[in-house]
Amino acid sequence: MNSDKIQFRVRYGETDQMGFVYYGNYAQYFEMGRTEWLRKLGITYKKMEENGIMLPVMNLNINYLKPAKYDDLLTLKTTLIKIPSAKIEFSYEIFNEENELLTKANTTLVFVNMKTNKPTKAPEYIIETLRNITA
Repeated sequence: MNSDKIQFRVRYGETDQMGFVYYGNYAQYFEMGRTEWLRKLGITYKKMEENGIMLPVMNLNINYLKPAKYDDLLTLKTTLIKIPSAKIEFSYEIFNEENELLTKANTTLVFVNMKTNKPTKAPEYIIETLRNITA
């Protein structure tokens, strides 16, 4: 399960005056994709934080190919790029109901120790879980 897909419908409040999804909302869509992908593996942000680890985004790169519009049913594909070390990288693709590719993106997140506020290695339970799915 290197990849996972979720579907969601564009809400009116997520669009701009032109009726297109406002560009700033895509970061939230990608967060939904990666948190649900991790959740399906039994890994949650809540559990990481309870164990003293934060996972902030350090890089986001988006290519907008075609606009998404109000009430579109979108499919978001989230893919783990590689087994993490101190960083974890994902790629994303958003498709409309006609299976047209609308948006491509990548994020890099870093594991941070909440006590020291410094980067740290990914927790072993996360690495083991991800190794099992990529094997």
